Amino acid sequence: MSYVMASSDFKPRCFALVPCAGVGARAGVGGPKQYHPVAGRAVVAHTLAALQAVPGLAATLVVLSPTDAQFERHVPGFTGERAWVARVGGASRADSVTNGLAELLARGAQPHDWVLVHDAARCLLQPAWVERLIEACEADEVGGLLALPLADTLKAAVKGPGGEPRAQSTVDRTAKWAAQTPQMFRLGLLRPALVSALSDAATAAAITDEASAIEALGHAPRLVPGDWENFKLTWPADFALAERLLATRG
Repeated sequence: MSYVMASSDFKPRCFALVPCAGVGARAGVGGPKQYHPVAGRAVVAHTLAALQAVPGLAATLVVLSPTDAQFERHVPGFTGERAWVARVGGASRADSVTNGLAELLARGAQPHDWVLVHDAARCLLQPAWVERLIEACEADEVGGLLALPLADTLKAAVKGPGGEPRAQSTVDRTAKWAAQTPQMFRLGLLRPALVSALSDAATAAAITDEASAIEALGHAPRLVPGDWENFKLTWPADFALAERLLATRG
């Protein structure tokens, strides 16, 4: 894929895109996890506050479900010229991101502009981490993502006699990283990559983040060291941990 810049000295803009159309069934909080309160406000409110504090972002687009009637109530502070909302979410994360990219184009973003896709449920994000990613990737031919080298021993599991998980073998963790977000790619590269991946059911099932769609085209995204606090709230215990960590930040 290729993109054309208007001139040799034209600086591409950076846009954040936050898919926020999921139901968060694994979180066990009785509703969409992005609206569950943590440290006094909704999960996604923390996320968006961090992104809005990044001066290098031209705007942040939140992609909601077409039937979402809760967002404005839970995130009343998401306003202004750099705060965009679109109810164009799809059945999967990849669908929501793809629809969000089309919305960015409709609002004036260009193929050579950067898009930083970030999980709504990574609410401990800090602006400095986003700035680190932008600085590392803005001159990169492909783009990249925040990630951490794996430290724990990995086990391949099988089901035991009673259906319980049992370790079958130890997986080599050498050169393996845990992907985080934001993930930063040119709009003109990411959108075709996702459209191509979604056109085939087998390929679509393997696209669990934006980088995997880029990898499917043969590109190698850059891995930029993230932070262990940048975890995705997925399980019930994650919310209590996030509450404690946010409290220590004041």
